[in-house]
Amino acid sequence: MRGTQLSLENKLLLDAMTDDEFQMALLEGVSRTFALTIPQLPESLCRAVANAYLLCRIVDTIEDEVSLTPEQKKHFCHDFIAVVKTGTKPEEFAEELAPLLSSNTLPAEHVLIHVIPRVIDITHQFDKQQIAALSTCVEVMAEGMPIFQGDNMHDGLPKLTDMDRYCYYVAGCVGEMLTKLFCHYSPEIAQHQEEMLTLAVSFGQGLQMTNILKDIWDDAERGVCWLPQDIFSETGFDLKNLSSKTNDANFRMGLEHLISVAHNHLHNALKFTQLIPSHETGIRNFCLWALGMAVLTLKKIKQNLGFTRSDQVKITRNSVKSTIFATKLMGRSNYLLDLMFKLTSQGLHDPNWTYLPHSQAPLDI
Repeated sequence: MRGTQLSLENKLLLDAMTDDEFQMALLEGVSRTFALTIPQLPESLCRAVANAYLLCRIVDTIEDEVSLTPEQKKHFCHDFIAVVKTGTKPEEFAEELAPLLSSNTLPAEHVLIHVIPRVIDITHQFDKQQIAALSTCVEVMAEGMPIFQGDNMHDGLPKLTDMDRYCYYVAGCVGEMLTKLFCHYSPEIAQHQEEMLTLAVSFGQGLQMTNILKDIWDDAERGVCWLPQDIFSETGFDLKNLSSKTNDANFRMGLEHLISVAHNHLHNALKFTQLIPSHETGIRNFCLWALGMAVLTLKKIKQNLGFTRSDQVKITRNSVKSTIFATKLMGRSNYLLDLMFKLTSQGLHDPNWTYLPHSQAPLDI
């Protein structure tokens, strides 16, 4: 694909694919991580979760598009909620949005916007409960994310609770959706639905906070900062002074606090995973691979608090392979998972700072 147009060659290739092949081809273009983890799920879950991720990525694409005004983003987010809920007029939506995307948007995301009608067609092949789970997630995400678009994000978020809210809109609601899909798939899993829904929000926040910490300097280059001002004010650093040249002990202390917060959330992610029956190895692997990669990323950040580029704390392919191997070997045993988490996350908890992760989604959602 070149520019903003879906080439005839790519269109013919996608048209010739089965729905499952079509979704995986799109996933490989927009997220290598999810293209790796989603196929671990049982077949019926794999199809629904792949579709869910594509729907969420469409919302992300709208929110990240630099050529759209805040008003346009709200317009497209509102219309997309209706498209997902009803399955109507996806062609009109795609035709209106596609020409507005800039070259800053990934080619694979251009393709995704062009093929929205087929993505929505797959969505409405699921049963009512699955569609409801996907629609609710898209609605929460599409209504919540624009709240932060209008703010001046150069100086960070005011408080840690604001970071919690942002992480909920971006990732916590996805955790809730996955829980609903897992419980729909398995009555055995559904026995723990209430506890899992609570832990799922924390799971999502742990993953999102890890990404925020890893991408601090990439975001800063775009004039964006998702760090909470109150945490860094406590350590004596003003986020208004943040730049890639920052070399400040107080800033590094604030990072250590946030690493500890993310670590606590990831510990809840482990608890979430341990509630899934041990024989559901595919679902456990899906969760554990994401959890393991996040823990290793946090560890690299903790070991290199003075990093200035995200690639300096990106985990290696060998680390990914080791995570996959270890979880396949020990993933059925809750005892071994506890032991592995304790060993791999050693040093991530900040003993000088205590934080109790929020167990519920923000009340004003």
